[in-house]
Amino acid sequence: MPKIIPIGFALLLLLSLRNSSGNYAAQSKQENSDAATGILQKMIVENGTVTMDLDLNRLNGMGFAPQGAVRVQFAVAANSFFSILVFNDLLRGPEQGSMALVPQQSIVLPSLLGASIKQLIVEKLPSGQQFDLAVRDAKTSFTFFNIEGHQYDYDAQAQLLSIHGGRLLISNEFAKALGRPADASVVAGKISAGAAMQPVEVTQLVNGEIKSVVMPPLGSANGRETPTLVPGPDVIVGELPEMAQYGNDTVNHLVGLGVGTISCNAGDQPLDWFALSNTDHPVIPQNFYRMSGGATNDDRFEQIGQSWLKHAFTALEGNACNFGCNTSGCTTGTHLCPGCSDPYGSSLNASQGGIGSRAWVNPFTGVFPSGANNHTGHTHTGTSHRVTVASSDLDPAQNAGATYFAEAQYVTPHEYAWCQTHPGQCNMYNNASYRRFTVFGSGDSYTFSGSGSTVRTQPAIVAWTGATVNPAQPDPGNDGIWLMSYKVTNPTTGVWHYEYALYNQNLDRGIQSFSVPLAP
Repeated sequence: MPKIIPIGFALLLLLSLRNSSGNYAAQSKQENSDAATGILQKMIVENGTVTMDLDLNRLNGMGFAPQGAVRVQFAVAANSFFSILVFNDLLRGPEQGSMALVPQQSIVLPSLLGASIKQLIVEKLPSGQQFDLAVRDAKTSFTFFNIEGHQYDYDAQAQLLSIHGGRLLISNEFAKALGRPADASVVAGKISAGAAMQPVEVTQLVNGEIKSVVMPPLGSANGRETPTLVPGPDVIVGELPEMAQYGNDTVNHLVGLGVGTISCNAGDQPLDWFALSNTDHPVIPQNFYRMSGGATNDDRFEQIGQSWLKHAFTALEGNACNFGCNTSGCTTGTHLCPGCSDPYGSSLNASQGGIGSRAWVNPFTGVFPSGANNHTGHTHTGTSHRVTVASSDLDPAQNAGATYFAEAQYVTPHEYAWCQTHPGQCNMYNNASYRRFTVFGSGDSYTFSGSGSTVRTQPAIVAWTGATVNPAQPDPGNDGIWLMSYKVTNPTTGVWHYEYALYNQNLDRGIQSFSVPLAP
C-alpha cells in the first residue's frame, strides 16, 4: 500500500460543502447552508431498521390479481458504512456506501430473492447513475430493486436519519431472471428506513480552512468498550493486515518478504514522526516464526526470518484502531496524533531504499544516526534486507502441520525521551504485535493469507502453545526486556523433551548465551 499524502484535501472538502443537496437523486427536506465556518460531521449507521412492503403478486407475475402485500422487517447491521455528511447540524446528503440487512422473520419469497435474503444490502450508488439507492446481494452484487421517490430527513438532536417514501422498482436483471423482462421498472413495493447515526470524522472549518479533524471512537453497538488513551506518546502495532513476497534467490532458494503494518498512537500525546535525515521517528523491524514438531506440531517455536528496519517518514492520521483520532493541537504528518493510525503496506516495508540496518539502532532508547539507511558499498538482490526466509522453511510439503506467525515492532526515540522526563509514563515495552498467517506455494514462490486477528502489544513468542514464557529485565529503567520461553513434553514413558526459545524485545546489551543447570 503506497503512502499517499492528502494534498488538496481542504479544496475537496470545500467543494463538497458548496454542492447543493440537489446533486443527489433524492432530495433532503432541510435547508442548505453555504457557510464555510462550522462543524462538518461524517456519520455512519450505528444501528437501525429497514421495512419493505413487497407486492408478492407483482413479484410472482400476477399483475391483475388482488394485491398480496407482505411486510419484511430487517435490522441494520451495527456500524454499517452507509455515511452521510452533516454541516452545522444540517444534512448535506449521503455518500456512497451500504447498509447490511439482517432479516427479522422467516418468510417465503420468490426463490431468487429468498436465497439472498440473508445477504441483502441497501446501497447508495455513485453520483451520476440513474438511481440513488438500490437493494442488492452483497456477495454477488445482483441488483433486485432500484429505489426512487424517497426522501431523507435528519434529526440533529437525536442523530437520527430517516428514509421514507421509497418505491421498489424491479431491476432489469431481476426482471430477466424472473423470465419477465417487460417487468423491469415495475413498482413491486415500498421501502423505509430509520437509523441512529454516529460521527466517525468531525472537521472544524473557519472561513474555509480546516482547523482540526477528530475521529471519535465508534459507539458500543459492537459490544466493545471505547478505549482510554494512556498518558504520554504510545505507538503500538494495531494491525498486521497482509504480507507478501517481493523477491527470491533461485540459486540459494531464499525468498524476500514484507509485512504490512498499521501503527496506532494509544497515548494522549502526539508522537514525533520526522523523516530522515531527522532521527526522531520510529523504525519498524519485521520477523517471521514457525511453530512445528511433535505429535501436535507445537513442540518447537523458531524464528525463520527477519528484516532490516523500515524508517517511518510521514504519519497519515486515520482511525484504524478505533481509539478516536484527534488532530486538535497536533501537527499532522510530522506527528502521529493521539488516537490516530498510520498504514504502511507490505510493499512499502519491503522497499529496500527505505530500510536500514538494525545494527545502527539502540533498541531501548531508539537512538540512531542520520545515515542509518545508508546503502553505499553493496548491491541489492531480490531478498536483500527484506524478511529473508529459506524456501524449505515455507514449503507446505516439507512443513506439514506447521503454523506461521508474522511480527512487527515500532521502536522510537520519542517514547524513551518522554519516559526520562515523565517517570511513570514509559511506553516502550508494548510495541510488538503478531498475527498468524497461512502459507501457500512451492519452490521459491509463496503467498500468505492472514488467519485470525492481530494480537496487539504482545510478541509472537507468546503464541507458542503450551510453553511457559517468563519476562526478564536485567537493568530496569536503563535497558529493555527479554523473554525466556520453554516447553517440556513427555513423548514416551520415562523420556522428557525440553525446548527453549529466547526472545530479545528491546534489550540493548543483547544475550550471548544461557545455561540450564542440571541436578546431579
